[in-house]
Amino acid sequence: MATQKEHTGLTGGQECILEPLCFPEHQGASNSLAFPGEGCRVFCVLCSHSLPLSDKDLLLKHLVLEHKLVIADVKLIADFSKYMLYWKKRFTEQPITDFCSVIKTNSEGPAELQENYFLLCDALPEDRILREQLQQKRLEDVLEQQQKERDDTRFQRTCMFCNEVFTGNRSGLLNHMAREHSFSIGLPDNIVYCTEFLDTLEQKLDNLQCLYCEKIFRDKTTLKDHMRKKQHRRLNAKNCDYDRFYVINYLELGKTWEEVQSEDDRELLEEEEEYDWSDWQARPLCAVCLFCEQQEETMEKIYTHMQEAHQFDFHKLKTNLCLRFYQQLKLVNYIRRELHHCRCYGCQRTLDTKEEVLQHMMEEGHVMQLPELSHWDQPQYYFPTYENDALLTALSDSESDPEEVARSAEVPVYSEDVSSLRALKQTSVLNTLLK
Repeated sequence: MATQKEHTGLTGGQECILEPLCFPEHQGASNSLAFPGEGCRVFCVLCSHSLPLSDKDLLLKHLVLEHKLVIADVKLIADFSKYMLYWKKRFTEQPITDFCSVIKTNSEGPAELQENYFLLCDALPEDRILREQLQQKRLEDVLEQQQKERDDTRFQRTCMFCNEVFTGNRSGLLNHMAREHSFSIGLPDNIVYCTEFLDTLEQKLDNLQCLYCEKIFRDKTTLKDHMRKKQHRRLNAKNCDYDRFYVINYLELGKTWEEVQSEDDRELLEEEEEYDWSDWQARPLCAVCLFCEQQEETMEKIYTHMQEAHQFDFHKLKTNLCLRFYQQLKLVNYIRRELHHCRCYGCQRTLDTKEEVLQHMMEEGHVMQLPELSHWDQPQYYFPTYENDALLTALSDSESDPEEVARSAEVPVYSEDVSSLRALKQTSVLNTLLK
């Protein structure tokens, strides 16, 4: 079984799972991501001065010049306005020196030339916990928004390259643009705030601006010819304005999707030798039981084992509670965490060993007895209790679970990514046979 890396903090008296999520120290990263439409004012923590969130740099300059206060790693603060409001309140309760490190400039010079600067950073446990809470809340909001967009069947939009109208799921339009116009902005499930993303792209095209080189042209015909001939039907990866539309940028603050992708490819590019992979066989990834050390190579076997050995029916719970993908993920992490602390999740009773907890749960019938949804459906359980937990890779939405579909033959199944019927007719082998 994988070894647990457990870094915990206290949030309202509750334990928070913070690993394996980590905040990078890369200095070249873009500023913290902002939600589309976020235009609130941000208040200085030490006076009544305020500025729009878009002028955050001016506010930071004000803090340094007027109050000699420096906030470290601003780019890693998920919600800057809430961060500033929190510390504005705290600075009215206690002196700033209780929270900030004091840095004296020109310490060896004359006293009249010496100045004290204050550094607010995550070396302070309270500041670190605040940043982690803001990141968890931002991640939860983004994933909730993404789920709403995935389930939205009222989507309707005209393709920006032709006059074809698409209704229903957004993936139809995105796949059409990639297939018919060779313009891809990524997989639909990797995108959030899709409507504003498309509005941004359409506005650029309406302004006769190339989406890749971002040059302005005199008319639409010239722009289309340029994008076609120069193969500029793609986005400029260096334009950080697009970062907020990709979920990956909210998972690892301080890094853009391009940097994360380049890290994955770097080792491959450094390899000079060519290998023959024809005889390579993948090592099966074994799933571990929620209650014991039993491992199985297939998910169906591990689900059967848990049902027969521990009377735990995961499929039944998922169906009865209508659990979505992220709720299933949080439930698995919650159960593993509770058992790791030798605590029954049915009644919250803590015993000396895990074996005693399992015996208690079997005798009292608490295996299938979950607490209230609000108790475990918390953002802290987005993070795995155990690294490389293969059980998490087998989760799926209830309505898209193949086994659930197989149980009901009366429910028709429609693919989300329906191919173009015109393309099918043109390439079909039936054309040859009919001739």
